[in-house]
Amino acid sequence: MKKRPVETIMGIVVLMIAAFFVFFAYRVSDLQVVKGYELSAKFLKVGGLNTGADVMINGIKVGTVIGQTLDNENFDAVVKLSIAPDIKLPKDSVAVIASNGLMGNKFIKIEPGTDKEMLQNGDEIVNTKDFKTIEDLVGEVIFMVTGNDK
Repeated sequence: MKKRPVETIMGIVVLMIAAFFVFFAYRVSDLQVVKGYELSAKFLKVGGLNTGADVMINGIKVGTVIGQTLDNENFDAVVKLSIAPDIKLPKDSVAVIASNGLMGNKFIKIEPGTDKEMLQNGDEIVNTKDFKTIEDLVGEVIFMVTGNDK
């Protein structure tokens, strides 16, 4: 078999272009972990929230979920967040577990408060709202429609 240098060079060029597209896709997809100060928040249920999920304010990524543990005392889900260092959150901010559409990925939505005092590294967001499953929402609608005011 006779090797042709043109084929080898073209193969190398194709591999370099493929590597460039993988790098570009990674940069554009915003999959990087936001490195900043750490906060925690406790929820009764997280509803499929994954480590690596986004933390957003008004649709803009400002952080990343970096861990989840179970509180051994009251069995709450403790979610650890990494927030960008340039984002300063008031102490009365609210953390909500939300999803992108009916079957979309879960993420943490932060609703900034108005307090003058800011959260610091290691603090806990005490105001949280749990994730509502489809079953929870259907149950609420049925309860409202039937008018059970007991």
